[in-house]
Amino acid sequence: MQDNNSNFLMAVVLSLGVLLGWQFFVVEPRLAEERARQLAAAEEAAALAEIAGEGPAPDSQLRAPAPAGRSDNAPSIAGAPNAKGATGAERTPTGKTARAGAFAQSPRIAIETDQISGSIALMGARFDDLILGGYAETLAADAPRQRILQRQYENGHWQVHHGWVGADGANVTLPGPTSLWRVVEGTVLTPSSPVTLAHTTPEGVELRQRIEVDNDFMFTITHTAQNNSGDTLTLYPFAQITRTGRPQTSNLFILHEGAIGFFGEEGLEELDYDDLIDARVVSKQAATGWLGVTDKYWATAIIPPQDASFSARFTGDSADARADEVFRGDYLLAGRTLAAGDETALVTRVFAGAKVVDLVDSYAEDGITRFDLLIDWGWFYFLTKPMFRALQLFYDLVGNYGVSILIVTVLIKAVFFPLASRSYETMAKMKKLQPRMLQIREQYKDDRQAQQQELMKIYREEKLNPLAGCLPILLQIPVFFALYKVLFVTIDMRHQPFFGWITDLSAPDPTSLFNLFGLIPWDPPSFLMLGIWPLLMGLTMFVQMQMNPPPPDPIQARMFQILPIFFTFILAGFPAGLVIYWAWNNFLSILQQGLIMRRNDVEIELLANIGFSGRAQKQGNDGTNDGKD
Repeated sequence: MQDNNSNFLMAVVLSLGVLLGWQFFVVEPRLAEERARQLAAAEEAAALAEIAGEGPAPDSQLRAPAPAGRSDNAPSIAGAPNAKGATGAERTPTGKTARAGAFAQSPRIAIETDQISGSIALMGARFDDLILGGYAETLAADAPRQRILQRQYENGHWQVHHGWVGADGANVTLPGPTSLWRVVEGTVLTPSSPVTLAHTTPEGVELRQRIEVDNDFMFTITHTAQNNSGDTLTLYPFAQITRTGRPQTSNLFILHEGAIGFFGEEGLEELDYDDLIDARVVSKQAATGWLGVTDKYWATAIIPPQDASFSARFTGDSADARADEVFRGDYLLAGRTLAAGDETALVTRVFAGAKVVDLVDSYAEDGITRFDLLIDWGWFYFLTKPMFRALQLFYDLVGNYGVSILIVTVLIKAVFFPLASRSYETMAKMKKLQPRMLQIREQYKDDRQAQQQELMKIYREEKLNPLAGCLPILLQIPVFFALYKVLFVTIDMRHQPFFGWITDLSAPDPTSLFNLFGLIPWDPPSFLMLGIWPLLMGLTMFVQMQMNPPPPDPIQARMFQILPIFFTFILAGFPAGLVIYWAWNNFLSILQQGLIMRRNDVEIELLANIGFSGRAQKQGNDGTNDGKD
């Protein structure tokens, strides 16, 4: 059995070594190559945009299969891949140049609020230029503001547009991506001054979009269609989000980035970019809900009327280069039949901005079904949301988000102190019994059954349940995981300072042991960025593990010594706020465990466990002799 444990632990160590080696020597060079490729593609696109005002690829030429549930006569929204995987967007330089020339001529109407600025292109009535004024891209004093919607044909490009489509063979020419809309009301879109765009088809159908914006990130569009054509028409309202190029993501299971939507009884749907490329078309039917595309901190969402059923679809169009991949999400409402002279209207909404918790919650309360799920609270929603509120409360009181993290961690430790006390008391008793247990294992090393019987006899005599030490710890894991998730997924920690050199809790510790924390003028590679806080985290983790009884198996003991080093390197690239939380939690656990061990008259043999004293071995021998007597 001991040999099996040794082999297992050796396999774990080797696996960890392989993972580290793969990260350092394979993943890091590939990421560097990808960043260089994306930079070159962006520079090429920027040069083209500077010459001709590059715009997004037109998406109206080919049609995807209609999602399940749409009627046979319902049209498909253009722009998704067809059965052969092609799209209507040309990918040739000539096609790009032609589109750039067209979009360069597009007039625009400006958007100005306290939170956002940008413009709407009258060509196609597209939301494709939006800047979040309250959020800088970096902490630099002259850093540009965060851009979320952008008309340049480059990696990360986002846009939203609405409109109407007709059934196949309909006798009406509806506006396409290069159709010009005219302004019939307003000059600048502000919270107090809406604008109205209009387009008249050659057949005389009058289409209008009255666009309003609130003081944050929500647009409300009132669509009207008046049939002046003399014929009966059926029109289908739609909305579509297009994203060109795959953005850089965190690639961690704890956070979803990609397509997202809530679809009534089907609930929340989350698809990452690989899912979309593999599936090509993902279709949904819902009586209420919304859909969109989300990053860690930013998102866009298109929201149909919440009292109308709709067909939704996510699509992914792969290309030769990741920067040319196209991802779309759209919805299609039921057709509206208009006799000659009839008019119809509906109201839709668009969210484009920062995923601020209180703001997103307010939109959910305002009637957007489960819009709060736009933020990835995870399975432990009932824990993560209260945890966020606690952090928010103490941040409002102390004005420092890092201090708020420390306070909340202390409170959690206080709440779980009785459980932790029971756990540590059990471990303390186990430590007292260690010499007798070692004696039994040695005495019955060839008889596993007898060994277990003798150990169970000791547990009964001492009224001790070994599992009692594990259960309280297991109960605490979801709570601390919830706090960890809140710190990772919410925007509140972004660009928040702590003390000293930590100027952004959402970024890794900028110092590194390998340049003596800045004393040597050298920038280490990313896998050698081992800062002060990660080192403190690793040190506290090591001390905490060494306060426990050492495993009888020397390989297990060595494993416990290696794990803190492994986690120190792995977590060094995590946001500083998370590392500070882990280090502080470890420190509190050390104090708590030390207090309980003293209370139970169990000697803390930290120095002996790490090899600075032979006392542990001596005491073990003495305990064994006492057991024999």
